[in-house]
Amino acid sequence: MASQALYSKWRPMAFEDVVGQEHVTYTLRNALASGRLGHAYLFSGPRGTGKTTMARLLAKAANCQYPDPAARPCNTCDHCLAVNEGRYLDLIEIDAASHTSVDDVRELRDRIAFAPNEGQYKVYIVDEVHRFSGAAFDALLKTIEEPPAHAIFVLATTEIHKVPQTILSRCQRFDFRRIPLHQIVERLAMILEYEGIMAEQAALELVARQATGSLRDAISLLDQLITGQDEVLTLELAQAILGTTTDQSVRDLTSAILMGDTGWGLDIINRALEEGSDPRQFARQMVDYLRLVMLVQTGGPELATTTITEDELVFVEQHAEQFPRSALLQTLRSFNEAANDQRTGWQPQLPLEIAFIESVDKLHAAPQPEPPPAPAQSSQRPARERREAPPAPDEQAGDSEPPPQPGSITTAQVQERWRSVLKTCRSVDKVVEALLNSGSIVGVEGNAIILQMPSDMLRDKIEHDQNRQIIESVLQQVYGLPLTVRARAGSSVSVQSGNQRSREIDDIVASDPLVSFMVNELGGSIKRIESNEE
Repeated sequence: MASQALYSKWRPMAFEDVVGQEHVTYTLRNALASGRLGHAYLFSGPRGTGKTTMARLLAKAANCQYPDPAARPCNTCDHCLAVNEGRYLDLIEIDAASHTSVDDVRELRDRIAFAPNEGQYKVYIVDEVHRFSGAAFDALLKTIEEPPAHAIFVLATTEIHKVPQTILSRCQRFDFRRIPLHQIVERLAMILEYEGIMAEQAALELVARQATGSLRDAISLLDQLITGQDEVLTLELAQAILGTTTDQSVRDLTSAILMGDTGWGLDIINRALEEGSDPRQFARQMVDYLRLVMLVQTGGPELATTTITEDELVFVEQHAEQFPRSALLQTLRSFNEAANDQRTGWQPQLPLEIAFIESVDKLHAAPQPEPPPAPAQSSQRPARERREAPPAPDEQAGDSEPPPQPGSITTAQVQERWRSVLKTCRSVDKVVEALLNSGSIVGVEGNAIILQMPSDMLRDKIEHDQNRQIIESVLQQVYGLPLTVRARAGSSVSVQSGNQRSREIDDIVASDPLVSFMVNELGGSIKRIESNEE
């Protein structure tokens, strides 16, 4: 005999067992306690969030024989036990997906006039009601508007926009929400504790993320993963069965995009696929992560607290600081296309690789606005000529001040010409320019410029001999001094002003078509940014 599925075995038996829908349970329990049950309810929301379960609980509580209405359902009286065992005659469940015709609704309308067999109410649960045809909705309309006193309708749907307004206006509507990550993890841990199975916290978090707010999907995935009482559900086992890659691979691939390191990124992708990851699943994980980066960048970290842990939020915030918004949106679109690519050719990882390379090109090959030119040379010189002509050292500095004397360089002087450093590095090596963009200037010690990088990996890349030689050569060219560079790892609170101004200019150029045309086509430049307090 086949064993019972976990999601069916652990279906909530009382209102307090329902997870994440407190706004619905509170209202329905108050209606039961006050004897003010409605005649028609409409439950809408994503799949697996408890719509049908809540409808069954309402039907059970409406016919419960327990003396105190506030304590219903009791799960001990004959009516509650009959509902739990699936033999209660006054609970009628209809699948609208297979009963879509007007004849099915007419048959229901003819039978509704008969009195209940056992309880006080006949409860009709219509699942996926949006699948009804137009004629079926018309036939149902009059019945819902004026049902017999003993009838209660509960309609459930995942596509509320397909339900006619005439039906909506005659029902009490409740919108079910996606369940937060931590509540899903808590319920999975409780189930495994009662089942006597051990699991790593990271494995449960992975299952919860894959369920995307659906508790039923999470329990079904858990049922697929558990193998035996004596085995521990590990993160590695969960990743192998679900075909997912590690969170570290997703974060590393995002860092590779920011750095413009295509070789490292392609190695991350192919190594993950060799370890059993599914390419489309990898792309979906990238979309999920980049979406969190976008939410944190635009609305703050509180928008992501319900879907990731605090440890993961640290990495998301770092990438949100480094990603220009226009490039982030383009990268998100590229990986979303790869995730939705249904073609399964002989190179299934190709859409993922193309999305990565396109993202690198869009971020690092886009033209950047020029520094303000001298007044006599303002907009008379074409933009194309300025980009092609190599700037002289004085022009790269962006001002007419003499270079600082040896041993007298200050942090302020470094920051004044840092924009020129980034521009010159870009013409020499785009990867080095991306590395410098990832860090911030924290001070000067002697003739050494101290950079703070967000991770040990980026620090090591800055101090790599080849990259360090390029940076120091550019520093000599811009400042006229034999300056060196030293990097250290750690979270930096402040960002150097030149880098911040560059990102502000990039965002303005990307978001305003008029400004973009003036800068990129007419050769203009942004000299000053002012905010209007009004």
